[in-house]
Amino acid sequence: MTSYPDLRLYIGGAWRTTTDDLPVVNPATEEVIGRLPSAGPQDLDDALGAAEKGFAIWSRTAPRDRADVMMRAAAIMRDRQDEIAHSITLEHGKPYPQARLEVIRGAEFFEWDAGEAVRTYGRVIPSGPGVDYIVHHQPIGAVAAFSPWNFPMSQPARKIAGAIASGCSIILKAAEETPAGAMHIARAFHDAGLPAGVLNLVFGVPADISGYLIPHDSIRLIAFTGSTDVGRHLTTLASEHMTPVLMELGGHAPVIVCEDTDVQAAAISGAVRKMRNAGQVCTSPTRFFVHEQVFDEFLGHFTDRAAATVVGDGLEAGVEMGPLANDRRVGALAGFVDDARAKGADVTTGGSRLGTRGYFFEPTVLANVPDDARVMQEEPFGPLAIVNPVASLDEAIAQANSVPYGLAAYGFTNRSDYANRMVEGVDAGNLSINTLEASLPETPFGGVKSSGYGREGGTEGLHHYMVVKNVSHSYTIV
Repeated sequence: MTSYPDLRLYIGGAWRTTTDDLPVVNPATEEVIGRLPSAGPQDLDDALGAAEKGFAIWSRTAPRDRADVMMRAAAIMRDRQDEIAHSITLEHGKPYPQARLEVIRGAEFFEWDAGEAVRTYGRVIPSGPGVDYIVHHQPIGAVAAFSPWNFPMSQPARKIAGAIASGCSIILKAAEETPAGAMHIARAFHDAGLPAGVLNLVFGVPADISGYLIPHDSIRLIAFTGSTDVGRHLTTLASEHMTPVLMELGGHAPVIVCEDTDVQAAAISGAVRKMRNAGQVCTSPTRFFVHEQVFDEFLGHFTDRAAATVVGDGLEAGVEMGPLANDRRVGALAGFVDDARAKGADVTTGGSRLGTRGYFFEPTVLANVPDDARVMQEEPFGPLAIVNPVASLDEAIAQANSVPYGLAAYGFTNRSDYANRMVEGVDAGNLSINTLEASLPETPFGGVKSSGYGREGGTEGLHHYMVVKNVSHSYTIV
C-alpha cells in the first residue's frame, strides 16, 4: 500500500512548498504522518494572479472542451482510487471501504457537472420585429472556496466541479486536517491538461487565508462548507465587498418515525447511517422522533445495532467506524453526554471515550432527552443519536422544526398522507422519506434557515457560479 503523499501547494500549474508548515495527524494513532505547507502572502498573491490569468483562458474555452478535461480528470481519479482512499483513511480515520466510495462519489460530481457544462442554456425572449432580447449565462469570475475536513475528497470536488464546469477559475483552501484528498484532485486535473491557473490549491490557517482572499477585487464568489458561525463570519466579510456567497452550513437532522413503518428496518438503517463517518456529517440523522406506539421497539433495535458497531483503525478489516477528527471532538461529545445525563436523559449505550490511543468515542444513544439539554439544540457532529417519543406526527414535525437549522430531514412512513404532511411541514432543504440518502450529484443540495443558502449539485448546481446577462439588441437605432 502507498504511503501518505508529500504535500504541496498548487499555484499557477506548478507545485510548491513553503518553510512554514503544519503537522498532519492520523486520528487513529495520533502519529504525525505528514507536513502541510502553509501559504504566505506571496503565495496567495501568486494564486490570485494565476486565477485571473486562468479565468481569462478558461472562460473563453468552449463548454465541450471544459467537459472533456473534467471527464479525463474523473477517469484518473477512478484509476487512482485505491491510492487516494488510503491517504484519506490515514488522515481522516474513516474505514477504507468508505474512503473508496468517497473517491468514486467525488469523481461522480465531476462527471455530472461536466454534463451540465454543456447545458448552461440561455433563452430568447419574444419581442417585436427588429429587436432581440437574449439571456446569457456567463461565468462569474475567480472563486475563493473553502472545504471542510469531514469529507476530504468529495467536499473539495463539489466546489471545484461547479467552478470549473461554469468556466470559472478557483482558489481552494482545503482543510488543514485532511489535505490529501484535495491534492489528489489537483494532481488529476494537472495530468488531465487543465490550463495553468484555473485550479489553485492552498493550505494554511483558515482565518489568515480567508481574510486575505475575500477582500480582493478579483474574487467574485465565496463558496464555503462548514459551521454556521464561520459561515456567518465569512458572509459578513464578503458583504463588505458586495461579493456573493454560496454557503452550505451546519445541520441537526431530525428523523420522524411513524407508527405504520417497519420499525426494525428503520431502526437498523438509522443506527448504521448515524455511525457512518463517526457521525461527522452535516446531514447525519441525529434527532429521532418516534411515535410512542413503537418507541420501545425502535429504541431497542436502534440501541442494539449502535452498540454492535465495530470501531477501530480504518485500515483494519471489518471496521465500521473510525475515530473522531481530533481530541477536541472527544471532549465535546463527552460534554454533550454529561449535560444530557445531568438533565435526566437515559444513556442506553456508549457515552465515553474508547481507549487511550486515538480519538475514538463509543457509539452513543441518548433516550428521553429533555428539550433543555444542549444536544437538543446544538449539533453534536459525532456518533451520538437522540431517540425521543412523540404522541403524533404534528408533534414530531414541531420538534423537527424547533432548531435554527434546516439542512436535511428524514421520515419513515408507508402512508402517503403522512409523507405529504412532512413535505409541506418540515423546514429543510433536503427531505428524504424511507431513505437516509440526502444528496446525490444529480440532485440539488443546500439548506434553509441557519443551514445556509444556495445549492450545489443537480441542474441548479452551476447557478451561483454564473451571472445572468440580458442583451437587448435592436437592429436599428431607436
